[in-house]
Amino acid sequence: MQLLSIQNPKTPYLLPQISLPYRFFSPKPSLFSAKFPRKLSLQCRRSEFFEQQQQFPRPLDNSYSQKSVGAPSGRVYVGYSIYKGKAALTIDPRAPEFVALDSGAFKLSREGYVLLQFAPAVGLRQYDWSRKQVFSLSVTEIGTIMSLGAKDSCEFFHDPNKGKSEEGKVRKILKAEPLPDGSGHFFNLSVQNRLLNVDESVYIPVTKAEFTVLISAFNFILPYLLGWHAFANSTKPDDSARSNNVNPRSGAELEWGR
Repeated sequence: MQLLSIQNPKTPYLLPQISLPYRFFSPKPSLFSAKFPRKLSLQCRRSEFFEQQQQFPRPLDNSYSQKSVGAPSGRVYVGYSIYKGKAALTIDPRAPEFVALDSGAFKLSREGYVLLQFAPAVGLRQYDWSRKQVFSLSVTEIGTIMSLGAKDSCEFFHDPNKGKSEEGKVRKILKAEPLPDGSGHFFNLSVQNRLLNVDESVYIPVTKAEFTVLISAFNFILPYLLGWHAFANSTKPDDSARSNNVNPRSGAELEWGR
């Protein structure tokens, strides 16, 4: 920056000479009067980049979007549905339950499960969900379905009142059998409820593609049903290092280190 001296009979002063960008228009030194210096008048043109940013704003940061989805402020419900001519089937995961300990930690009290809901059809693409029958798959039963081959079948029996005074009054049997043409599996749920005088059987064919989607969803959700995600989220490097320094190494750790 250079200093330009302008003579004034009363008050001499120094005026800085500023080099402006090409988009700014500055008056030439010759326009100034020695006795009556004019005020600087600057004009600038709005940047085209700024206007483009106003018309096409940048998307939200990925980290912010990920934090917004599934935030504690709202619960997320997911599922997979199969609709056929005689029945509909929805598969919904249910989260595990934890209990708080006196130490402040948490312990798994109940594993998660997958809820199957069968609804009979009452018309074209219409289903009576008031007559739905439900069946809960445990993690072991989920593993059994995941291990099914194209020609394999399995069967599960449930008594919701097992160990109670009404044991045997409600019987549920779920069967998964291969279709005769090898194009998928039949899922058949039979329910006998003496308490409500209900004896109903609902079956639905599941194609290979639908069965593949189902197995893929089971593969993803299974560790969460076991609560292992909570353990992974609670594990920190400083915690494991502190525990290793305080507690002696166990036999399993010594064997793993060999």
